[in-house]
Amino acid sequence: MNFSVHLSNELVERLDRAATENGKTRNALVREAVGEWLDRRRPRMWPASVMSFRGIRGIIRFEESRKELKPPKPALRALSA
Repeated sequence: MNFSVHLSNELVERLDRAATENGKTRNALVREAVGEWLDRRRPRMWPASVMSFRGIRGIIRFEESRKELKPPKPALRALSA
């Protein structure tokens, strides 16, 4: 798909230098930049290997250890002046 983007002269000059330095076209750099920008904003999810992990046979699950934890200490209240 083609569409127009309006850039300042300074930005075009920087883009041209970057394209020359990297041996790429301006269009290729713009596609790359937009793709990277969108990837950074994609909701982060755990990899499938982590989500499908069901533990290791013979090892106690972490959650089971919670039963042995002491209750938290009460929060200290600020003293009135």
